[in-house]
Amino acid sequence: MNLEFHIAKRYLFAKKSQNVINIISMISSLGIMVGTAALLIVMSVFNGLHGFVSSLFGTFDPHLKVEAVEGKVFAADSCFIASISQINGVESVTRVLEDNALVVYNKRQMPAMVMGVDSVYNKVTDIDSIIFEGQYILFDPSENYCVTGLMLAEQLGCRASAYSSYITLYAPKRTGNINMAMPEKSFVQRSVVACASFAVNQVEYDQKYIIVTLDEARRLFCYNGEEVSSLGIRVREDANIEEIKEKIKELSDNEVEVLDRWEQHKSFFRMMEVEKLMASLILVFIIIIAAFNIIGSLSMLIFEKKESISILKAMGATREMTTRIFLIEGCMLSVGGALIGLFLGAVLVLLQQNYGIIRFANADEYILNAYPVALQAGDLLLSFVVVVVVGVLAAIYPVRTAVRKYW
Repeated sequence: MNLEFHIAKRYLFAKKSQNVINIISMISSLGIMVGTAALLIVMSVFNGLHGFVSSLFGTFDPHLKVEAVEGKVFAADSCFIASISQINGVESVTRVLEDNALVVYNKRQMPAMVMGVDSVYNKVTDIDSIIFEGQYILFDPSENYCVTGLMLAEQLGCRASAYSSYITLYAPKRTGNINMAMPEKSFVQRSVVACASFAVNQVEYDQKYIIVTLDEARRLFCYNGEEVSSLGIRVREDANIEEIKEKIKELSDNEVEVLDRWEQHKSFFRMMEVEKLMASLILVFIIIIAAFNIIGSLSMLIFEKKESISILKAMGATREMTTRIFLIEGCMLSVGGALIGLFLGAVLVLLQQNYGIIRFANADEYILNAYPVALQAGDLLLSFVVVVVVGVLAAIYPVRTAVRKYW
């Protein structure tokens, strides 16, 4: 194999009688190089977007979310919560009760999701870090404060500093009959005061949610017991999340489902993965097209070296050995281009990641100033493997055909 590699290297870098062969070989490697760099950059951009969006969701969502398999609510008594808290790796557990309601403020009306939380909610999530205005003070269940999403507050015309103005919440009674003569009696009405507003910078949160105390939510939605919509769980960084999920299911006899952050937004993250896959496949097709140049350069090289093939045959070389020589040369073209492309792509990604060279127009109006990217070792390996496989497959047919013709 060392002899075959040495001969292939000599053939690749030796001066050709026809300069066009050198040009085609350079074009082949250049196409592979550009395609590989583009493939790595595109995957890194999607990694950056994925990580950025995950960080936004992570400020509002818990590490793990426990929901009922059937129905809107389930019973979570103190014993069940204490059992979860004792699982190795669990730091805090919070209770959440949420449902739809009508929000009214100064004759403005908006549908919203009212979410009741207990006093440890800010320990399970990072809600404190996204407070845009006011102060998060939902610690005392006897107080009727609320925290509104920023877009919801703007649509209502409500400011967190306006403590004298009340926000009215309306929710239909879960039990009893509707009085058609007095339909307003079929609704529960509660009044709260905005103490803060939060900004996740995601419409599904900022325009939808209003947070109140858990007791206030139970009064609004007519729950008297230990019913909750979900439990939020914060785990340690070194915790085994899958193991914790299984233990929680065992505690509840599989009557609940436990969702990690990816599963809480499965459709969104899956869509991003599909977009990344489709963009990568398009670039792989471009690399395949660029690899066709390898077919041309190898065919011309074998034609030029037909006399050398006869010499190798006279010296005792087999056809398989001769075929391997030119296959190795084709691999050198693709591998060389792939390595240079990976290097250039990695350098560009790292420069963007650390210095934000490519910035958004009117960057001050956005959350980020520059395009988010993230370089991952798996993408480097995947890009290299894809390009090498494409290069080898592109070289096999012309080499075997040409060598058989001149053997």
